[in-house]
Amino acid sequence: MALPEGDALVLLHNPRCSKSRAALALLEERGAAFATRLYLEDPLTLEELAALAGRLGKNALDFTRKGEAAFAEAGLSSSSADSTVFEAMAAAPILMERPILVGRERAIIGRPPEGILALV
Repeated sequence: MALPEGDALVLLHNPRCSKSRAALALLEERGAAFATRLYLEDPLTLEELAALAGRLGKNALDFTRKGEAAFAEAGLSSSSADSTVFEAMAAAPILMERPILVGRERAIIGRPPEGILALV
């Protein structure tokens, strides 16, 4: 599944994450039309990660989980280039912050989960 176009919304979701489950519940409670992408099973491509950074208005490190073991294992640091971080995220999608609701023009990290409602 690609990042959404038009008015579509896609929740980048990890069902094992409580914040991600809360975001999913909020969308369902409001009857929002959205698709779910289990990004750990269907990782984003390098192109999708770059597009996501643009929609978030952030650099790669700003939506990377720096506390994950995979961060150190990938040799990443606070000075890593976006391209290096994107390559690590594509190889180890657990590095990507979650949940993220993606729309055509914008994306929002759901921390707190209620933040995603700005796109609904």
